[in-house]
Amino acid sequence: MKIVDIERVAADGVSHDPAIRKKVLLRAGEVPHVAQLAQATFEPGQVARGHSHPDMWEIFWCTAGDGVLRMGDREIALAPGRCVVVEPGELHELRNTGATAMLVTVLAVVQ
Repeated sequence: MKIVDIERVAADGVSHDPAIRKKVLLRAGEVPHVAQLAQATFEPGQVARGHSHPDMWEIFWCTAGDGVLRMGDREIALAPGRCVVVEPGELHELRNTGATAMLVTVLAVVQ
């Protein structure tokens, strides 16, 4: 069993932009096939630039704020309650387009 309280987790920078902060609840190796479970905070205007992962699914669940998830030439609005799954190899970019912080829970799963 593992119990993690997000309030006690230190924030780290995300690999795509260290200014974007995340709190990692689960890391690779702790649960089979889970590369990471984290909550990322995007301040207004912050962007995790376009990237892809060859062997990893990413599930993004917006819990606060507003933004856009760009996948190729398609833009998907993010708002509280919206969940989007990005498949391995899909180019994607996250951007906070709102006036307040956007919180996104990210579950990364390896094939």
